[in-house]
Amino acid sequence: MFLVDSHAHLNFEAFDKDREKIIEKCQKEKILVVNVGVNYETSKKAVQIAQNFPLMFASVGLHPLNFDTGLIKIKNETEALEKEFDFEKYEKLAQNPKVVAIGEIGLDFYLRPKTKKKKEIFKEKQKALLFEELKLAKKLNLPVIFHCRLAHQDLISFLKQNQEVFPKQAVIHSFVGSEEELKEYLNFDFYIGFNGLIFKKIEGIDFPSLIKITPLSKILIETDAPYLAPPQLKKERNEPEGVKFVAQKIAEIKNLKFEEIAQVSFENAKKLFNLPF
Repeated sequence: MFLVDSHAHLNFEAFDKDREKIIEKCQKEKILVVNVGVNYETSKKAVQIAQNFPLMFASVGLHPLNFDTGLIKIKNETEALEKEFDFEKYEKLAQNPKVVAIGEIGLDFYLRPKTKKKKEIFKEKQKALLFEELKLAKKLNLPVIFHCRLAHQDLISFLKQNQEVFPKQAVIHSFVGSEEELKEYLNFDFYIGFNGLIFKKIEGIDFPSLIKITPLSKILIETDAPYLAPPQLKKERNEPEGVKFVAQKIAEIKNLKFEEIAQVSFENAKKLFNLPF
């Protein structure tokens, strides 16, 4: 049995000094990792890592905050912003056999312009980008890793209104939302990704309740490394081994054994990403 970190960023600069050491640890502890791109360069790096290590896989995409709308200033720590989505370039990269998804893609309204008119233009630009990336997922018959922050109602409405690009399968990564929004995604038959955020107190969010109503068959565990380290890791930088603590917490909330959560999340990841195990 493998543990699966269904969403990490070992392709980021935070791991430049000890990436191979971390990957060797994953291999030793049988932790399978999906490294997720947020722009072309990090997507390309994720593919390179995946090609060199059997338990590493990649996802390719342009994150909404790595897309330069020209309407807000973003201090970006993960390479330069991209002014447009180069469909053909991403398509070619995504055809690598170790690429298991398109993502992370979606909507992020955490940072946004101040005026009402600019806000609307900003939202429409992100949605236009998302449409193109979903077209790519559809063309390549790949599942989608969704990023969504402060935009769940917009994403749900967008998906309902654009059935022609509705993904064959998807996960809502790092879910932070209401029970009603969670149920909408479950009605879409999406998977739900939980990570170190479940150890935090966020106003208006009841993680134990959300986890209790999420069927086992729809749970994915993740780290979002190098971010969102669980307290038990006792490190500022999160690493794929942190997924163990997420699984333990979910097991505690659902009154199940750790091994059951590890096994079911592995089976879910296999189904979603068509993993060869």
